[in-house]
Amino acid sequence: MDTGVLYVSVAYRTCGHLCCCGCGQEVVTPLSPAQWSFTYDGETVSLAPSIGNWSLPCQSHYWIRNGHVRWSRRYSPAEIGENRDRDRRLLTQDAGASGPSQPSRFRRLLRFWRA
Repeated sequence: MDTGVLYVSVAYRTCGHLCCCGCGQEVVTPLSPAQWSFTYDGETVSLAPSIGNWSLPCQSHYWIRNGHVRWSRRYSPAEIGENRDRDRRLLTQDAGASGPSQPSRFRRLLRFWRA
């Protein structure tokens, strides 16, 4: 991967980039309604929500908005734990709520990109 590039794979429903702090670690963000989504406005890309690299030694935390990195403050170990718990709950809720009869936001996004 190259520094400063956000790689997007619609086929694999994922984005990847090198950590924005410069540590060189690869960061992978799965695309799904309960995880990350990306938008492209014709010129720049945004990724939501923020990227909290809690498992990396740097523990960096930032947003990618309109092609720019917006840094967040450093989180305490307790805050990191709370965020991980919340993310697990959201993933569990999403897995139980989605079914074949309910199109997800991601499937709609796929149709947009294929058009």
